[in-house]
Amino acid sequence: QVHLVESGGGLVQPGGSLRISCTASGATFRDYAMGWFRQAPGKEREFVAAVSWSGTSLNYGDSVKGRFTISRDNVKNTVDLQMENLQPEDTAVYYCTARLGLGPKKVSAWPLWGQGTQVTVSS
Repeated sequence: QVHLVESGGGLVQPGGSLRISCTASGATFRDYAMGWFRQAPGKEREFVAAVSWSGTSLNYGDSVKGRFTISRDNVKNTVDLQMENLQPEDTAVYYCTARLGLGPKKVSAWPLWGQGTQVTVSS
């Protein structure tokens, strides 16, 4: 079973950019589709983006389409989320997740999770 560790979160000003990463270990990374969800204080966990094992199929949440880009490196066992034009409403803990096969955009469909990394957008 894959173990996931996120990194790269931090404080960024509105309109700024940030790249967060997730490193996987403990299993064959290529077997898994990878995703990102986020959870803001007092809100439910929300789908952000997902990528198939090959990197050719991509899904995005409506609130981040055109601003966020997900990518993966099957040699380095990493999945990245490049975030552009960040806004205060993007403030959340961002979680890396994995499953066998690209799945639905709901929390219950993704069985494997990292601990999360905090992204704060504020001036």
